[in-house]
Amino acid sequence: MEIFNTENAPSASQNKLLRILGVGFGLAVVVGGTIGVSIFRLPGSVAALLGVPWLLILVWTLGGIYTLLGANYTAELATMLPKAGGPYVYAHRAYGPYAGFVVGWSGWLGDVASLAFIPIAFGEFAVKLFGLDFVGSATAIAIGVLLFLTFLNWLGVRAGSGTQQVTSFLKAVSLIAFVIACFALGGGHSSNSEQAAIVAPADSWSLFVAIVLAFQLVLAAYGGWNSVVYFAEEDKNPSQNIPRSLHGGVLAVIALYLLVNFALLYVLPFSELAASKLPAADAMSLIFGSRGGQIVTALGMLSIIGILNAIVMYVPRTLYALGRDGLFSAKAMAVNKGGTPMVGLAITIGVAIFLITVGTFEKLLAIYTFYSVANNILLIASLFVLRKREPDLPRPFRTWGYPFAPLVLLLISAAIFIGYILGDTTNSLYALAGLAVSYPIYLLVRR
Repeated sequence: MEIFNTENAPSASQNKLLRILGVGFGLAVVVGGTIGVSIFRLPGSVAALLGVPWLLILVWTLGGIYTLLGANYTAELATMLPKAGGPYVYAHRAYGPYAGFVVGWSGWLGDVASLAFIPIAFGEFAVKLFGLDFVGSATAIAIGVLLFLTFLNWLGVRAGSGTQQVTSFLKAVSLIAFVIACFALGGGHSSNSEQAAIVAPADSWSLFVAIVLAFQLVLAAYGGWNSVVYFAEEDKNPSQNIPRSLHGGVLAVIALYLLVNFALLYVLPFSELAASKLPAADAMSLIFGSRGGQIVTALGMLSIIGILNAIVMYVPRTLYALGRDGLFSAKAMAVNKGGTPMVGLAITIGVAIFLITVGTFEKLLAIYTFYSVANNILLIASLFVLRKREPDLPRPFRTWGYPFAPLVLLLISAAIFIGYILGDTTNSLYALAGLAVSYPIYLLVRR
């Protein structure tokens, strides 16, 4: 097949990524690629599951610790193999081309589905904020904002990096302002009798199930924390900057998430928090009246821009890495003068826009969840595989608490994976069918 013919590969000068990124961008892409609208929505759902305030804070803290343990082992892999492509690179090195193919392509498909789902949310927020009511307004806005960010990133890595740093900074400042407003202007219900437990789980087993379900929701809010590893090849000093970005960024996200939860508990009675689908809007409405919903909508739009820009930046790096290893067209290695993998970006955005227009991304996202959990298990295990098989590889950062910390993470991830299969058997079967089909596709690609 001509598309996979390496003779058509771009020249070496076209293939070179620019090594211009630093720790400022790393922190921005971790924070901006993680914090989204989930923190405005999920505290209510988590509170409804758990029934008591202290459990709400505990689960958000545990989710942060789990994510920090993930940053811990990922920092070793990323500094040991500082290449573009992120998790695909580690799976390919540890298990070979086929595992790399599955991890790379499943990750890319899920990220592209996110590029369809997240702009739609932005469009819906914009329609609500500005009162737009023409047919297809949300879809048109979704495509428009995606194309605008594509244009910025097509200009080059500097434009994309600058956008990421500005949006992440504004997002963090906005969340801090939200917290300050809650504590300074909120009524303060923390001592109110309504803060007592609502309908809490009746027995130990019900409590355990509630904690597991709440933990899964919280982990979704922490998703995207590893965005910086996709840019390892473009970092000026990956051995120092990536560990600092991962750990510093995750700690910043944990702090912001806990502050928001404490602020919501201060303003809203717990029963009201647990019943709310958008508790941040309810809190702002109590403080600022009818404008409260508009404030939260604007905050949500700002959060979405930061996440969208991060995804638009890193997803083409996966195609770049797959093309370099012969698992996709070598044309995906084409890089413009600004350092952007332009073919990978064009393919990614083209597929995302197609999914926006046809609205078929929900199933793809559900299947991707299966792969993302399974891939996480593979990646944690790859740390053990590479430690044993290639002990002499340079490791500028070594995982803290090895082997116990990553082993605990591996066991928890395996339990989450089993829980996902039991909770969503249908999509798990679809994912397994996709895995079966992937092998002949892999053989075709290799040919």
